[in-house]
Amino acid sequence: MATPESVLKDADQKMDGAVRVCHDDLAGIRTGRASPALVQKITVDYYGTPTPLNQMAQLSTPEPRLLVVQPYDRSVIPSIEKAIMSSDLGVTPSNDGAVIRLPFPSLTEDRRKDLVKVAHKRAEEGRVAVRNIRRHAKEELERMQKDAAISEDDLRRAEKTLQQETDTHVKKIDEMLAAKDQELREV
Repeated sequence: MATPESVLKDADQKMDGAVRVCHDDLAGIRTGRASPALVQKITVDYYGTPTPLNQMAQLSTPEPRLLVVQPYDRSVIPSIEKAIMSSDLGVTPSNDGAVIRLPFPSLTEDRRKDLVKVAHKRAEEGRVAVRNIRRHAKEELERMQKDAAISEDDLRRAEKTLQQETDTHVKKIDEMLAAKDQELREV
């Protein structure tokens, strides 16, 4: 049978997962700098199988505005280029037969503002996910109290702890957003 501690521990783990997902989403938003995280979600059609780009190529950033994709199998270069072109990265790949270079131009002011909006939207999605986890845990605790498995005092204590965990996780998301916001506004 579930205990308030197990419900809180489960909620905490799920909230950590939501924060991780939000972190990955924010990392995938392009700033003026090249980063392997930008192509993390790109999947390439590899002999009929959608395969993540980072599993079929080595990614490196020799310069701040250049990302180099070095495929393990050179025959997939056209497929990789096609996947990059169809993504929302907004860069044009160039290849020399061995590696693909992705030059990232400086961001325009309008593009920066758009990316800030995208970052805020993704952070809000993360906050909503954390709040949904809180709601589900709270319902579980209330069900336990209704079934007389825990006392009303235990319920109040657990709800207070749950709210503190929620506030902590939302604060982490807000901090990540503030850092990304600063990074995007930097010229």
